[in-house]
Amino acid sequence: MTTSHLIKDQKPGAARREGRPGIALAVIAACQLMVVLDATIVNIALPHIQDALKFSTTDLTWVVSAYTLTFGGLLLLGGRAGDILGRRRVFMTGILLFTFASLLGGLAQEPWQLLAARVLQGVGGAIASPTSLALITTTFPEGPERNRAFGVFAAVSAGGGAIGLLAGGMLTEWLDWRWVLFVNVPIGVLIAVLTPLYISESERHSGRFDIAGAVTSTGGMALLVYGFIRAADEGWRDKLTIGSFGIAVVLLLAFAFIESRAKEPITPLRMFADRNRSGTYVIMLSLAAAMFGMFFYIVLFVQNVLDYTPIEAGLAFLPVTVVIALGAGLSQRFLPVLGPKPFMLTGSAFAVTGLAWQALISSDSSYVGGVLGPMLIFGFGMGLNFVTLTITAVSGVAQHEAGAASGLLNTTQQVGGSLGLSILTTVFGSASKDEAQKQMPHFMADGTAEQKAEFAKTHQLPAPWGHEVLAQGISSGFVAAASMAVLALVSAWLVIKVRKSDLEALAGTTGPGLG
Repeated sequence: MTTSHLIKDQKPGAARREGRPGIALAVIAACQLMVVLDATIVNIALPHIQDALKFSTTDLTWVVSAYTLTFGGLLLLGGRAGDILGRRRVFMTGILLFTFASLLGGLAQEPWQLLAARVLQGVGGAIASPTSLALITTTFPEGPERNRAFGVFAAVSAGGGAIGLLAGGMLTEWLDWRWVLFVNVPIGVLIAVLTPLYISESERHSGRFDIAGAVTSTGGMALLVYGFIRAADEGWRDKLTIGSFGIAVVLLLAFAFIESRAKEPITPLRMFADRNRSGTYVIMLSLAAAMFGMFFYIVLFVQNVLDYTPIEAGLAFLPVTVVIALGAGLSQRFLPVLGPKPFMLTGSAFAVTGLAWQALISSDSSYVGGVLGPMLIFGFGMGLNFVTLTITAVSGVAQHEAGAASGLLNTTQQVGGSLGLSILTTVFGSASKDEAQKQMPHFMADGTAEQKAEFAKTHQLPAPWGHEVLAQGISSGFVAAASMAVLALVSAWLVIKVRKSDLEALAGTTGPGLG
């Protein structure tokens, strides 16, 4: 057969897809960045959202939680959908749904409309995100080329939170809070246009959707997070708090039972049989729990104590993206030589150090000494870890289970973040209440009549007493975050092993991957 016949027999766009892997990677990374940063981009805009839509302070937390809980809870089902229906098709569906939901959220006029849009965004993100990671396994051959692609993907995943804070500050201050949602629309449309041009469709695998597993896992995780958030306000003896935890345990146990019996589970339990992969999930869960809490509470500190504007608060996090990228580049380059364990150990140690330093924060702390220094150390550790964790978790998985494997990795990150933030909120609430009681006598003795009148309306202590309360709560929260990072460090030390076959697979000298 002649060359002309070969070209004629190719499917339309096939040559373009095969010849432009860089564009394919850019499309996949853009999707992941859009989905990940949406978990934080609204944080800085929350006060403006509250004023515009008349949210109560309690209900305002759901602007963030409605997205992260739905996103984390449905990631496993989204990964499975890509395996069964075709990853490119599912990827585009998720992108279009996410884009449409972003448009609806930006147009919201009532609180319930914004919350409904955030839930829909979470559904779209849960469909697109695990599929995007799985597309790397089918677009790039295993070895150095795929490692580089994973490095880019992991760097985007790790840095997305900080980029979201920066983008949120710029959009809120320069335009309007609604643009933290509208900005997704042109990006999503561009991704949807480029995807069929530069990304090939994957092979479809026959199978069924594990609806029972998806419902029990999503419901269990949502109630677990709600229980911690409820405990922060109402205490551990509150009936609804206890009930939430009880039902969550029942649902999660039911999920484990269903997965052990299902013929085609969304979470094949055999994935946990590999020692390194199981350890990777534990490390990801622990570090994500610490990371989400760090971003959330440092945003409060720089705006409420250091009195930064929204854009100044966003810029304060820009150096984190640089050190994350530096750590990701180093691990991607030397991982085939050293294996995953050294990077997991070193990265987790950096994370523990940064969080322990941040636990020393006080109302007198400066940006450089109290925020930037520990944040850079923590960010570098996360950069070392995210590339390593991503490659270790999904390499060596059978092609028909790549979506489920990547979905499980993303789930541990999102659920870990949601759980971590809720646990830190409980610690923060308890510590800040205790500190408020200590500050009340000083406020009553030294506060002005105007300050006392304002306190009677808001029940919030003004500066400097309120700064002491906030700083003490944040400091206590970072002690809990550092403990979570210690769990990651111990797991890397005791569970992860360096194996010759792993090094060979990372270097591209053997067929099978890790595991």
